[in-house]
Amino acid sequence: MNDEELLDRVREMHERGSSPKRIAKALGLRPSAVAPLVRQIASLQQTHADPASRALLGCWISPGWSAGLGLDDAPPQWAAADPMGATDPATGGLAKVLIARQERASRASVCGFLVDLYCLGVKDALGPVVMGSGSLTTYSRDYFAAFDAPALPAPIDLAQNLVHGAVAYAHALGFEPAPDYADVAPYLGTPDIPAPIRFGRDGTPFYFAGPHDNPSAVVRTLEATVGPGNYHYVAAL
Repeated sequence: MNDEELLDRVREMHERGSSPKRIAKALGLRPSAVAPLVRQIASLQQTHADPASRALLGCWISPGWSAGLGLDDAPPQWAAADPMGATDPATGGLAKVLIARQERASRASVCGFLVDLYCLGVKDALGPVVMGSGSLTTYSRDYFAAFDAPALPAPIDLAQNLVHGAVAYAHALGFEPAPDYADVAPYLGTPDIPAPIRFGRDGTPFYFAGPHDNPSAVVRTLEATVGPGNYHYVAAL
């Protein structure tokens, strides 16, 4: 067996309570060869207690994400990296974010977010999905297949501000993120210094109904939280 398979076998036996000596006997190894592996496993488990501390393998955001958002106080390179957002306003409102972090050896944990930047916040969350690191390029391409242009490589602090900021904005409007968000958010982590992003379309809540929404309930909530005339929507009620 290769090194990764050996580490997995040792991990399984260690988690079942087997001592290093017993593991060594079962695997036909010397105890002195097993002890470092047990220490390595313990170190990995301690690191994995905080998913955001794992090495970042990639971070991508769908093109056009910046359309309609207020980025005057955000790092200028964020908007500069999304030219479509400045030239095609129709691309804004809904964005996808995908991140990949080191799982172990040649494995990666992948998490995705579908984000309504104008109103509802995180509508869907994916992951963590564990896969071989070599599969990241294909998986990322498939995840963003609905967009006309390729996904944009992005700094992790942009992804953190975009997702968490949208959740906070939606919460102020009376909406909570998708249930799976709580499982995936720890992998994203939080920014060291939050950068102000003005959410909504040009600063105003704008609801565009999706196929699985309850438009009447959303509009009633907006009526209660921001009041008549203080939001826009496109929906069949």
